[in-house]
Amino acid sequence: MQSIVRMVAGCLLAFGFGLPATAQTNWPEKPVKLVVGFTAGSATDVTARLFAQKFAEAWGQPVVVENIAGNSGAIGVDRVAKAVPDGYTLMWSGNAAITVLPSLQTLPFDPLKDLTPISTALMMPSVFLVNNDLPVKSIADLIAYTKANPGKVSYGTPGVGTPQHVAGELFAHLAGIKMEQIPYRGANLTDVMSGVVPVGIQNAGAAMPLVRDGRVRGIAVTSLKRSASAPDLPTLAEQGFPGFEATSWFALMGPAGLPKPIVDKVRAESLKALADPELLKKVSAMGLEPVGSTPEETRAAIAGDIPKWGQVIKDAGIKPGP
Repeated sequence: MQSIVRMVAGCLLAFGFGLPATAQTNWPEKPVKLVVGFTAGSATDVTARLFAQKFAEAWGQPVVVENIAGNSGAIGVDRVAKAVPDGYTLMWSGNAAITVLPSLQTLPFDPLKDLTPISTALMMPSVFLVNNDLPVKSIADLIAYTKANPGKVSYGTPGVGTPQHVAGELFAHLAGIKMEQIPYRGANLTDVMSGVVPVGIQNAGAAMPLVRDGRVRGIAVTSLKRSASAPDLPTLAEQGFPGFEATSWFALMGPAGLPKPIVDKVRAESLKALADPELLKKVSAMGLEPVGSTPEETRAAIAGDIPKWGQVIKDAGIKPGP
């Protein structure tokens, strides 16, 4: 953890030397809205509130998180894309709406033209989890159980077009099985705990507290390497699916045309937050890792991920669903 803090602090120091003018902007002079495209209590929401608190303390203005859930975050993204680019409407965006959904449906916004990237702040894997009464303790068990119970296995995700949805369909395609996706509007593990939906694929931030408490059983993570917050959970790559990776990331975004001094000020403050040991401790417990990319790196990641996920969606035959 100390090495991560030193790394982020070093990036902040280097970044700060290049910004003598941006710190002079008077923005913000009134409350700032930080839009989240998922429900309260989701990993997207919880992490947004951690950063909103840091921003408010630094800027001396309230930073209000507004949850605009629906369509895997796309409704919230559209609201921000159409906002006045004055810095008073920003977004804490997950990657689903801006890198996966473009290959599944026609969106009312263009992720590369209608948004201003500020910084990718955090990333994390998802967790494959099952109801405790299900006789499944590994990915191999899940495949065998699904084949033995054709048409009876469903899995819950935070919504259509999320990385969890894509991960589930890609897994099913590669494993030669069929599972029905049950999309929710954000994190919802209640039905997995009760057995209504036997399998879930959720962000580590939402899943790991319940896995640790023994309320659900985790069987795999979707990152290439094991998560530091869940070292006992093997990856899918370890369980017969080499190269399998489907992670989530959270980025600060604004409407297209957001002035550079505001972009720089928001990113600089986000790097300060990522250098805070207490914040890092909280996000690490949720299975998250700090990133702190530049606007250019965030834009490049979006531009690269759209065709990557598009090919996965095509190869796996993923449909938009209900």
